[in-house]
Amino acid sequence: MATRKSDQQLKIGIAELRRRPGNRQEVDLDLSFGETGLQDSSVITATVPADSVGHVHLVLESMSDGVTATGTVSFPWQGECRRCLGPTSGEVVADVLEVYKDVPTGDDTLPVDGDFVDLGPVVRDAVVLALPLAPLCAEDCTGPEPEEYPVVVEGEGEASPDPRWSALSDLRFDTGDAE
Repeated sequence: MATRKSDQQLKIGIAELRRRPGNRQEVDLDLSFGETGLQDSSVITATVPADSVGHVHLVLESMSDGVTATGTVSFPWQGECRRCLGPTSGEVVADVLEVYKDVPTGDDTLPVDGDFVDLGPVVRDAVVLALPLAPLCAEDCTGPEPEEYPVVVEGEGEASPDPRWSALSDLRFDTGDAE
């Protein structure tokens, strides 16, 4: 496994790969998410810390008019539990299947940049889209401790309700016997 330390670490040269359709090139990198220039990757409460080190394993395969990139990316994430708001973390593993073409068609393909393909946006999108929307610290998390955070019911020991809302007190939602 190689670790690249440049600003262009996810720009991969494909000149040799493109000599014949069907050629394959393996990309196997350990890299810091912040070094990719893809900071600010969070979804709700789950984030990928900029200094976290993840793994990119992709296989590039040459086609007559482009290159495909298939494989997986994995990065650690951290966030708050949706029930107890305690810290939680894990690892996101996302599948990648992208097509780079000499002449991209719509939003379905990405451009080949001369003799390079830029895997940066693909890696970022795959990781961010795979982040948990509502993480849990444990499947059986019951939420905050009742003794530490007691339930307070509004209206207990308070003055009478605002008279402007008095009409709501007269509303009845039970319909009785419907015929």
